[in-house]
Amino acid sequence: MTDRSAQLQSLSIDRDEAPTRSGVSLVTVISLLVVTALVTAALMWFFVTPQAPAAATQPVATSSPSTAQPATDAPAPAPRTSGLVASGYVVARRQATVSAEITGRIRDVLVEEGTVVEVGQVLATLDDTRARIQLDLLQSQLNASTARIRSLDAQLAEARLVATRAEELAARDIGPQANVSATRAQVDSLTAQLAAARSDRAAAAVMVVSQQDLIERHIVRAPFAGVVIAKNAQVGEILSPASAGGGFTRTGVATLVDMDSLEIEVDVNEGQIGRVVPGQRVEARLDAYPDWRIPAHVEAIIPTADRSRATIQVRVAFDERDDRILPDMAARVIFVE
Repeated sequence: MTDRSAQLQSLSIDRDEAPTRSGVSLVTVISLLVVTALVTAALMWFFVTPQAPAAATQPVATSSPSTAQPATDAPAPAPRTSGLVASGYVVARRQATVSAEITGRIRDVLVEEGTVVEVGQVLATLDDTRARIQLDLLQSQLNASTARIRSLDAQLAEARLVATRAEELAARDIGPQANVSATRAQVDSLTAQLAAARSDRAAAAVMVVSQQDLIERHIVRAPFAGVVIAKNAQVGEILSPASAGGGFTRTGVATLVDMDSLEIEVDVNEGQIGRVVPGQRVEARLDAYPDWRIPAHVEAIIPTADRSRATIQVRVAFDERDDRILPDMAARVIFVE
């Protein structure tokens, strides 16, 4: 009986020791968590807190003279634009379709598109064969008039001698008085013929000069220096400035442009024209070169308005010449304040 009681007692659970062991384990876990939190806080304070003074001293460094110097060297701001934009085209103030003053067949054309010409340079010539034949005829008439004058001069000199001799004979009653009258009449006639011959020679000389001028008009010359932008006629065609053109008849030989006279013509709304003044700075941009800003200025404001479009034309002149600027290019201008 005693042995069984001892065995049963050995199998029973000791409830006084269990709380003690579990209590020790819970305390240990809580302690570890607290220690871990303290270590983490210490690490964060060590690595994070020292960076705060550096951030706080950053404004002090920027306020020093060495760091403030770049601010004084900053480029000046670009001029503001008034916001007024207008579109137009590049035009030439001096442009002409060159022609002859007479009608004739073209013999030579001495220029092509893009040829640079000077003032008075020959652009083309017309056939002047008939004009030169007429000049030869007039020159012959002039020579004949000169020869006739010489003949009359000799005849007049002889007639004067005869008249003088007749007067001497009549004075000595040797010769009749009728001879004196006849010789005087001969002198007067030859004097009148000589005056007429001299007038004829002067007229012939004027006609020769006129014909030479006509021959010169068969030559087409450049009225000003520029560049040929169009060749309007070919060899063998008829040139007639008074004609309407078409077929083999041309009204001009070539179109000449003075590149130094290029400018921009734009139309500004009449409600905004008060923001534009002569001499105002302008920034021009060509559609062909959109990134190229061309300095320019307002040359003139045309003192009339377009009733149908309610616009006023403004002429804008370039401040500098450039070979990239060509006639009839589309352009856009911005008026600068």
